[in-house]
Amino acid sequence: MESEQLFNRKGYYRNSYNSIASASSDEELLDGAGVVMDFHTSEDDNLLDGDATSPGSNYVMSNGGGVMSSTTHLLDFLEEPIPGVGTYDDFHTIDWVREKCKDRERHRKINAKKKESAWEFTKSLYDAWSGWLVVTLTGLASGALAGLIDIAADWLNDIKEGVCLNAMWFNHEQCCWGSNETTFAERDKCPQWKSWAGLILGQEEGPGSYIMNYFMYIYWALSFAFLAVLLVKVFAPYACGSGIPEIKTILSGFIIRGYLGKWTLLIKTVTLVLAVASGLSLGKEGPLVHVACCCGNIFSYLFPKYSKNEAKKREVLSAASAAGVSVAFGAPIGGVLFSLEEVSYYFPLKTLWRSFFAALVAAFVLRSINPFGNSRLVLFYVEYHTPWYLRKSTRFGKYPILEVIFVAAITAVVAFPNPYTRQNTSELIKELFTDCGPLESSQLCQYRSQMNGSKAFVDASPNKPAGPGVYAAIWQLCLALIFKIIMTIFTFGLKVPAGLFIPSMAIGAIAGRIVGIAVEQLAYYHHDWLVFREWCEVGTDCITPGLYAMVGAAACLGGVTRMTVSLVVIVFELTGGLEYIVPLMAAVMTSKWVGDAFGREGIYESHIRLNGYPFLDAKEEFTHTTLAREVMRPRRSDPPLAVLTQDDLTVEELQGIINETSYNGFPVIVSKESQRLVGFALRRDITIAIENARRKQEGILLTSRVYFTQHAPTLPADSPRPLKLRSILDMSPFTVTDHTPMEIVVDIFRKLGLRQCLVTHNGRLLGIITKKDILRHMAQMANQDPDNIMFN
Repeated sequence: MESEQLFNRKGYYRNSYNSIASASSDEELLDGAGVVMDFHTSEDDNLLDGDATSPGSNYVMSNGGGVMSSTTHLLDFLEEPIPGVGTYDDFHTIDWVREKCKDRERHRKINAKKKESAWEFTKSLYDAWSGWLVVTLTGLASGALAGLIDIAADWLNDIKEGVCLNAMWFNHEQCCWGSNETTFAERDKCPQWKSWAGLILGQEEGPGSYIMNYFMYIYWALSFAFLAVLLVKVFAPYACGSGIPEIKTILSGFIIRGYLGKWTLLIKTVTLVLAVASGLSLGKEGPLVHVACCCGNIFSYLFPKYSKNEAKKREVLSAASAAGVSVAFGAPIGGVLFSLEEVSYYFPLKTLWRSFFAALVAAFVLRSINPFGNSRLVLFYVEYHTPWYLRKSTRFGKYPILEVIFVAAITAVVAFPNPYTRQNTSELIKELFTDCGPLESSQLCQYRSQMNGSKAFVDASPNKPAGPGVYAAIWQLCLALIFKIIMTIFTFGLKVPAGLFIPSMAIGAIAGRIVGIAVEQLAYYHHDWLVFREWCEVGTDCITPGLYAMVGAAACLGGVTRMTVSLVVIVFELTGGLEYIVPLMAAVMTSKWVGDAFGREGIYESHIRLNGYPFLDAKEEFTHTTLAREVMRPRRSDPPLAVLTQDDLTVEELQGIINETSYNGFPVIVSKESQRLVGFALRRDITIAIENARRKQEGILLTSRVYFTQHAPTLPADSPRPLKLRSILDMSPFTVTDHTPMEIVVDIFRKLGLRQCLVTHNGRLLGIITKKDILRHMAQMANQDPDNIMFN
């Protein structure tokens, strides 16, 4: 009757894989695809009691349409950790099913105890609210650190060009706030701000001052870059790069110890400021996601609900990644969508709300700090509302310090002569997005106008003939475009914190602004063309080059990352341009289609594959007609599969198998002759059980027999005490038959987050398939190097 009720559940079909494919939520996936666990006790004494039968509890698992019950229970060994034995080893994947079951058992215990006393009821409330508390702390810390990084990076970036005499802690803009000049050009040359030439040589103009400023610019750029790479190499190697590929891999269930630690957070925060200030073609937006996830990981250790459960901890990390994008772009909604679309592997509904709350708190804190000085959360606010109409690795990689210094030197030397490469990349994008107005002094706004039919003067209004300044700016932007493309390619992957969002947006914005000016001039000189005649009347402002820059920035970033919905929302929140949602959507989708024509992987997926992380991409399709027996191990040329028999081993033999192998777990069979599958035992559980047995009970010797059965046979009186390990045995591990198509096996691994799956034939164990085996097979099918997958 119980099995019939299970088969009648929504999303579950008898003897069918459809029970997994049609499940409506992550919770239903775990329940319907094979796991419903009840653990009434987790006493270590029961595990180690060789005389009494462990009472256990109901451990019900459905597999392939059937239901199996046994008297086993899963112990929370974190209560009594063994030195040197962690929950998961470094560079291994977590068991999502096991972690979910542990959380359900913990929740049942709390609910059972909360009526016993007021203290237990308070503890249950604390547990229920701990999720909101941890995301609140994460949002507060992320917003504060992002504001600090923004202010420090702007200050150090301006230090390369000069210093504020009145207050050295002011950047160029803050130093000149109190000046009386009426134009932007005059205000930038306010007397309170001194260039290095003026400070050292006593003169602001002339060849000597230009050379001195050039030299000091290169000096500070190299100093910042050298200090950044030195700190990363010596103190925190994990602080390099963007961090988003690794965050995606961690959220998929991979363990990288220290990647989200306190030391990494400190070094990443400091070196991110230095790397941005060095002038390298990188951004701070991607690394801010890493910084936010470090905050989430650190705060999760304050709450046992998350510190002792790797699956629950990843819910916090998903919310933290949303907070990171929120403070990076001032886009809280885009941050939530980014976490959902781009980085998270499992994203239940409660994580959606907590991600939104974390992004909201982080954005509020950043807005309170006001690092941009414009009282807005938006980084590149647009004030026009014109309607619109229809490398794998290099040899230098072995010498990271030399590589960074070399790239930084080339960047500084080439960037200084061109004003569009010399300035901060965020300021460049802001200038490219800006519409020309009466007060704008940029070369991009130097248009010619006619007065009285003869005398020409320079006007900042668009839709007029471009003046010499505009043509000079176009030439400089073309050089800047080539420079940015080349240097971004070589900069991404350096051993310093390096984001790809802002450089990609800058490249697209430059190209878009150039195209926008070209279309604007075509509309002026050829207004009688059909394409302009219908929509653009003579003398009206119908072409906005800044809008072309904004659409180009979104298109370029979409082509690099293959982001779609989240990118459109981020750019909308970034600029405040609600009217331009549709052209942004069209540009992003077009760039994705063009990019997919060259390869379906985005930059982050390519980086994951380059590093060999075991990431099973849910977006990648598996269409090959392969069976499980062709992928499983052992193969004909491999040694036999390491297995445990249920009643033929001694403690010494069991320890020998563990010491001689490095597998995460071992199948347990009735005997080597029958090969009938009994269950699966984890390496960690066996190790801790043996150590606890030796500490707690007398009579456990190396010659003691080990039994994975319910009852131990009667032994002679002089025999050593047996060790019963049935209570740590998973009696119904996930299994498939040898004729199961691999496309079904791949979907099971993706949707359940399995570490391994056993292959059987008529109940007899044939082999095992791990996540690494699947990734290697998929690499072989794609004509890639299968040995590039580094860890399991």
